[in-house]
Amino acid sequence: MTSPAPDLALLTVAELNTAVHLDPLNAALHHMLFARQHEQNDELAALAHMIAAKAIEAGHNPQSARDLYLVATGYFMKGDYRIAENWYRLVLMLDDSVAAAYQNMVVIHAHFGRHEEAEICRARAYGLQRIFVDPILHPVRQLLILCAGRTSGNIPYDVLLSAEKSQRIKYIIDYATDLEDTQLPPYDLVFNAIGEPDVAAPLMPRLAHFLTNCDRPVMNHPAAVARTRRHLLPELMAGIPNVQVAACCRIEPGALDREALAQILAHSQISFPVLLRPTESHGGTGLVKCDDLEALLAHRQRIVSACYISSFIDFVSSDGYYRKYRIVYVDRQPYPYHLGISSQWMVHYYTAQMEENPWKIAEELRFLQDTSGVFGQETMTAIRRIGAVLDLDYAGIDFTIMPDGRILIFEANATMLVHRVNQEGVLAHKNAFVQTIADAFEAMQSNLSHASKS
Repeated sequence: MTSPAPDLALLTVAELNTAVHLDPLNAALHHMLFARQHEQNDELAALAHMIAAKAIEAGHNPQSARDLYLVATGYFMKGDYRIAENWYRLVLMLDDSVAAAYQNMVVIHAHFGRHEEAEICRARAYGLQRIFVDPILHPVRQLLILCAGRTSGNIPYDVLLSAEKSQRIKYIIDYATDLEDTQLPPYDLVFNAIGEPDVAAPLMPRLAHFLTNCDRPVMNHPAAVARTRRHLLPELMAGIPNVQVAACCRIEPGALDREALAQILAHSQISFPVLLRPTESHGGTGLVKCDDLEALLAHRQRIVSACYISSFIDFVSSDGYYRKYRIVYVDRQPYPYHLGISSQWMVHYYTAQMEENPWKIAEELRFLQDTSGVFGQETMTAIRRIGAVLDLDYAGIDFTIMPDGRILIFEANATMLVHRVNQEGVLAHKNAFVQTIADAFEAMQSNLSHASKS
């Protein structure tokens, strides 16, 4: 004898959510959740369930699936990834040709560490579609954004590229054919968002072919991006007074014995302790400090990809703290972004307990408000010179100031993240400086666009 079906009206919202998770194509459950969420003034959730119910009743109507995709993307943009994932899954049950849903699922899977699932969704997304056009009314310009789809390495551009002024045309060029280059929507400018040079390297022939037939201004030319690989930075910055970059070499995949590795380090003038990191990595991912050759060999054997080895230069300040500044360049001009102050040599802003220490926030604010006053004219001259040498429309440097006054550059490339913070938090004052960077990028686009039309 089977149990009687539960009375939906008696179920709580939590119980209804559990039920719909187990039976996502049950229109009655979505109708009930619409009513409950509406009663609780959660209008976005109510709207989602109403669209879902109508889509299911319409028999997998593609337009309904796309309406539901917009709701899912609302949660996605808010960072509510678990809720967004549930809605994207339902979108793809209703219409498995919505490439943008697969695209956002890549981000969600990667966020939760589900990398195999991320790669499956990536292949499905870009197998279906290589060109993604953001909906916008009355754009100021049409902006083509060149992106890599097969891996990470794209510049985080949401803050930089105003969705209110630029019609953003995202082009996944490594999945596209040469013929598709000729079938793109009209565009006024090109932004090469493939900012990680190790990701860009195998794509250089493809990018070169595109540029041969492109008659529009290109921001962040691939040739300039290529020069920012970690092992090339010491030579690139060598002619700038008051600037230091640790010696660095690139080690390709494959077996390497003790003697061969020692010879490579000696040839590159790298001394212990050293830092070892995989290529294409940022934010300390895979980074280890090795005090001797034995430790380096042991860690090297665990890395199957190419990697970088660089000398570790102790940069502790006189007060026992480590400082990492970030300057962002827009059209080669420097703008302060943040300062992390940590008791550890691997400085990460959000593990440095910045918010818990008012003195750290105050020091960062002085840096943001009066960069020239904090650094002095000689250091600012070197910082501006670095921007000119990088010769990128968008880039950044992470660095510290050594006791002798020299700038020690940790990295300098185009993949620097710029993002806004909680408007209600203790770091909200930083948003004004982020906006200055965004405004500078908008002004650069405007100037380039006008120049190309004149």
